[in-house]
Amino acid sequence: MTTALYTHRSSLDHVTPPCHPERVARYEAVTRALGQDRFAALDRREAPVADRADLLRCHPEEYIARIEAAIPREGARALDPDTHVSPGSLEPALRGAGGCCAAVDAVLSGEIGNAFVAMRPPGHHAETARPMGFCLFGNVSIAAVRALEHHGLGRVAVLDFDVHHGNGTQDLLWNEGRALFCSSHQMPLFPGTGAAHETGAHGTIVNVPLTEGSGSREMRRAWEQDILPVVEEWEPEMILVSAGFDAHADDPLAGLDWTTEDFGWITRRICEVAANTCGGRVVSTLEGGYDLQALAASVAAHVDVLMEFSQ
Repeated sequence: MTTALYTHRSSLDHVTPPCHPERVARYEAVTRALGQDRFAALDRREAPVADRADLLRCHPEEYIARIEAAIPREGARALDPDTHVSPGSLEPALRGAGGCCAAVDAVLSGEIGNAFVAMRPPGHHAETARPMGFCLFGNVSIAAVRALEHHGLGRVAVLDFDVHHGNGTQDLLWNEGRALFCSSHQMPLFPGTGAAHETGAHGTIVNVPLTEGSGSREMRRAWEQDILPVVEEWEPEMILVSAGFDAHADDPLAGLDWTTEDFGWITRRICEVAANTCGGRVVSTLEGGYDLQALAASVAAHVDVLMEFSQ
């Protein structure tokens, strides 16, 4: 089997204000990195627009309609101080969610071994009825609930290594006892959630805050001791990954000081756990990462490992 890459050029149409960190150049850097010869074997697929039914499993109709109505005919509109939309923002947001759902379908059907969804805007800060942190829809949560409801899985795990806590994923999965959500993240930092005592309605949320400057060693200890053993005990039938690359030492928005090699390491450990628990079924989706060179190198390291495990 192969690794599938889900993208769509509409990501270029989500235009944010000048100097905004979540910018078109991020998508260009990622797709350029994955256009190298060593990625020739990727199964390249267009990310489809999400079905309304999939969105509605996580977001109320009123919220979806509000996002649709907020898209301006020209210029940019601020939904909050960080989150902006432009005339071309809705389609890539819908395709981000749709790409994650399509990847879940393809992995569970056995068409592909695993997948990476490289779309923007990201998704893990979007709460049930509030856009924030550059995010409009909870892509990874929408895909996780599709795996549960449409495919009938009994247990899924969502793992988030973005430097910022996935407050949206936590909000969307707080009451979902069939979904384990585990996150490492810098704290204190935006969005201010993610304390260890936040464990969800069913005790299925695991937050592991990391301190600024703690670096590779502390990250690897946290994942080896506090996160991956919980995932193995959970025995998920599929693992979904919120792959943010802004913990990199070169990233301007935080300070965990990870290296490019750390993203290869964490991907390998996730894939090893997936191989032992759910037949290697992994769907990863792009979240943060704002230094273009570090983002490109880290995504390449991430996808290198995904491809190795899909063979």
